This record gives sequence, structure tokens and C-alpha cells, in this order.
Amino acid sequence: MQLRITKGHGTGNDFVLFTDPDAAVDLTDERVRWLADRHVGVGADGVIRAARASSIEGTESTTAVWFMDYRNADGSVSEMCGNGVRVFAKYLLDEQLVEPDADGAIEIGTRAGTKRVVIGVDEAGADAFTVSMGDFTIGDDLALVSAVGLDVARPALAVDVGNPHLVVTLAEESELSRLQLAVAPQTDPEPVSGANIEFTVPGDIDDETGEITMRVHERGVGETLSCGTGAVAAAMAMRHWANDAGKLDTAPNTWLVRVPGGTLVVTADGTSATLSGPAELVFSADVTLD
Repeated sequence: MQLRITKGHGTGNDFVLFTDPDAAVDLTDERVRWLADRHVGVGADGVIRAARASSIEGTESTTAVWFMDYRNADGSVSEMCGNGVRVFAKYLLDEQLVEPDADGAIEIGTRAGTKRVVIGVDEAGADAFTVSMGDFTIGDDLALVSAVGLDVARPALAVDVGNPHLVVTLAEESELSRLQLAVAPQTDPEPVSGANIEFTVPGDIDDETGEITMRVHERGVGETLSCGTGAVAAAMAMRHWANDAGKLDTAPNTWLVRVPGGTLVVTADGTSATLSGPAELVFSADVTLD
């Protein structure tokens, strides 16, 4: 089977994208793993199929025409991807599959609901994409996370951003750099559906803006250079802790999250958040799946 694919990334979190309006391609786990394989395939953290929402079961409630059918590198289905949805938005625009509305926005269907993406420009004049991520929730109980490079297991806060996350805070960036995330961290208790795990170090924080340095181990993928939903989870966890600590008059709503692949901006509004950052398409090619 011949397939026209495009490679794209958002702050180094990379994806293979292709258009399949009627979801006719048999996107097996094996095919996803081959596309994502960095040695014998194209190479990516995930695979995104652009399908009409009407062709995907369970999307009857979405107002979006196009659905982001997202798969992790191991073939498993994921609810949402914050970097992926920005790259998907750029792909839809470049492929002329959508037109922005009067506000410069498009709607995208995901398994975590319909996401509105506003297209703008950054200070350097490059495309910048802001995604309305929807509501987030913070769990009541702490889990314990163990990882190679940590001296002892650390408590983690559960944050749901349409997909599950566990956020660990560390005191020093030297601790962050010692982590060996090629080995999957262990959690106690183990989340039923697994979780993305963010290891964070707080930076400068005042009443208006906070800074975080982060590394992440993604469920079904491994360590990635960036994770958009993870950045939101990390920022909202840090905001929650800052509120609890009572050291600031008001915990900041704007957070700069520095990941190995760049910087993302998370802005909170009550119990919802937006995510802003770049998206780039690198190349297109024809590949043979079988």
C-alpha cells in the first residue's frame, strides 16, 4: 500500500501525518510501529491520521469536520496530544483542508473533545498556534514514582488534561539531568490506563508568571523532547502547589515550560487552560506500508 506521509514536529515532539478522509486505511498496531520506528521506518513519537469526523465512531457530537486520529508509537490509541494538535492544525492548513474562521481559528475533533486552535505569529514572525485545551482536573491522592537516577521514590500529583499525567517536582536541575528515562518509571499505585510522567523543576515564580523545566516519559512512547499535554499538567500542578504553599498573593496563571525541544506557554483560566507554541512540517514522502 502506497501512502503519502508528512513528517512534522512541535518543539521536537515529532509525528507522521497522512490524510485518509474515510478512515479506509487499516491502521494496525504493526503499521503504526513501523511508521514510528526510527531505524527501519520513518521515525516519530506518534502517528496522526486526518480523517473526517463523520468516519470515526463515537464523534457524533463534535462540530469539527476533521478528526485527529492519534496513535502512540507503540500503536496504542491516545485521547489527546497538545503538540500533535498544533502540528495537525498546520498540516490541515498547508494541505488546504480547512479555512480559518474570522477569528483566525479552526476546530479539530479529538478523543478528548473538540479543540479550538487559533493561528497567530510569534515575536519572530513565525506561525504560532494556541490550543484551547479544555478543563483539567487535579487528583486528590498522591502516587509514588520511582525512576532510574532518583535516589528514592517521589510523590506525584495526578492531573487529567483529557489524558492522564503524574507530575513529580524535583529540587535541582542536576536531579533532572541524572534521570535515565530510557527505562520506564514505575508508579505505585499503577494507573489503570497508564500515565504520562512529568519530572519538573520550578524556576522563577512571581504573581504573574512562573517558569518550569521539564522532562517527560510518555505512555506508549518513552522519553520525548516535548509533551504539550504534559506541559499543561506540569504548569497546573505547579500552580496548585503554589496556591497551597500560600507564598504568593496569587499563583500565576501564565507559565513558561522549558522542555528539551524548546519552550511552551501555558495559560490557566479557572479550571481550563490554553497551550501555545510552534509547529513545523519537515518533509513529505511516499512510503510503502507493506
